[in-house]
Amino acid sequence: MFDRTDRQILAILQQDCTVPVAEIGRRVGLSTTPCWRRIQKLEDEGVIEKRVALLNPKKIRAGVTVFVTLSTAHHGQDWLQRFAEAISEFPEVVEFYRMSGQVDYLLRVVVPDIESYDLFYKKLIARIELSNVSSSFAMEQIKFTTELPLDYAATDSSP
Repeated sequence: MFDRTDRQILAILQQDCTVPVAEIGRRVGLSTTPCWRRIQKLEDEGVIEKRVALLNPKKIRAGVTVFVTLSTAHHGQDWLQRFAEAISEFPEVVEFYRMSGQVDYLLRVVVPDIESYDLFYKKLIARIELSNVSSSFAMEQIKFTTELPLDYAATDSSP
């Protein structure tokens, strides 16, 4: 259960995890030690999984985003495990989902250019048997956030 203070702390950390604990405490109305304890509890409970730096993809030559849909005739656990292991070896794959519906899997791949994607594609199909692979190149990123909505977080009855 989260109270309003927990949600405020999480909102601040999602925007900038480098904000000092004393400043977070000031913003949410807590002194440093109780604020730190709440953050530690949120980490211990796995609510806060890790703190990271978000990089500008263009500055590191990873500015092309490709959404790749995959279908396969194989749906067994052994194949899925082999597939997941293969995908984990590709640093270009930054997101990987098993889907419902017509598509079995969705990948978000980041590369510097189309030629790099073609090399990725060739390595992928050499590693694992797939029935269908379809790629869509993002033309423009209109919205991107790593912040999750906190309105749905289970709350106690505190305001």
